[in-house]
Amino acid sequence: MTVSTGESAAASTDVVDPPIHSPQVHDFDRSLGTHSGVVDQRAAMRSALKAGALGTFIGMIPVLGIVLTGSLAVYFYRRKTGSYPPVAAGARLGAAAGVVLFALNAILIIPIIMLHAQKESIDSLAQLAQRLGIDTASPQFQATVNDLFTPSGLAKSFVVALVLTSVGGALCALVMRQRPRS
Repeated sequence: MTVSTGESAAASTDVVDPPIHSPQVHDFDRSLGTHSGVVDQRAAMRSALKAGALGTFIGMIPVLGIVLTGSLAVYFYRRKTGSYPPVAAGARLGAAAGVVLFALNAILIIPIIMLHAQKESIDSLAQLAQRLGIDTASPQFQATVNDLFTPSGLAKSFVVALVLTSVGGALCALVMRQRPRS
């Protein structure tokens, strides 16, 4: 039977990992958020969730609403952290908001596809388009609206949402970036 001495026990505990929630780690993330590309993940997720949820309503504006959703994610992140994200991080924030936007819209559209209520939805969409002054009798409009309610239409809208929200996030990060003071 071996008896361990106090020295060997002390030697085994010399290497201690710093706690994850130490003040030094938290200050590091906040202070170097824009210089080293480190992004506060919690603030980024909350910003993307808020922007994506609001984007479902803002998305009523055909293309501009989706771009504004990506911009909102960067704005909310800036407001929460006080740091200006780099353009690449702004694009990623916008893309995350686009995923949320698509997921919420898909939750609304998939039951329509499953319950075969496409005709009623297409008719209400055509009425809305007529109010906006769009020619709903054109074959191109009819094909586009019918394609929205298919699985391939959902895939296309996912790609469009990701691209447009990424562009919106990148543009907002570019515009909101601190200008060097002379």
